[in-house]
Amino acid sequence: MTSPVRITALGAAPRAFHGQIRDLAVRWALEETHTPFEVHLATDAERASPGYRAMQPFGKVPAFEGDGIVLFESGAIVLHIAETRGLLPREPDARALAKSWLFAAVNSLDPDIIALGDIDHWAPQEPWAIARRPAVESMVRERLALVDARVANAGHLAGDFSAADIMMIMVLRQLRHTRLIEERAALSAWRDRCEARPAFQRALAAQLADLARTSAP
Repeated sequence: MTSPVRITALGAAPRAFHGQIRDLAVRWALEETHTPFEVHLATDAERASPGYRAMQPFGKVPAFEGDGIVLFESGAIVLHIAETRGLLPREPDARALAKSWLFAAVNSLDPDIIALGDIDHWAPQEPWAIARRPAVESMVRERLALVDARVANAGHLAGDFSAADIMMIMVLRQLRHTRLIEERAALSAWRDRCEARPAFQRALAAQLADLARTSAP
């Protein structure tokens, strides 16, 4: 018998970031695969503790305990869930493509999207940020155009809905303060289809409820 699944999530966060903290991807994957799980909300002090750092070296969230293993990094956790619970295509070529798009989300899109968010949320009036932002936005637009073309032609990133779509949506949710997704019809339609899935709606509602109980106004 496999051990119960437990994920550690953030106990509090600024409201602007509710709905885009990375445990959402893990919750979503677990909901899609009908996997029962419990959520532990970690405080800042707990995430800095040696015990938690032994499980998550960087003190971040999420962390995953279950199936006899401990995992950190949302992409690795979602990939594990996908491989063990059927959230990847069965056909070898499509399965490999889904894994490639999953890693593209966290490697090829996430860094520039994070950089854009850091400018917009934390330093919008700083001279260095004003000078840097056009180049960062241009790179984000270039990467979004590639994803837009992919979903326009294929409907999803690799075959039917898969873990690749989950991770890409998770990364793109960091652009909610912009209109960059809405500017692309295929991309925004694909996002809306994915986020309309009942499993996503359950995962999002649960994360927002947890954060509403613990975050300051």
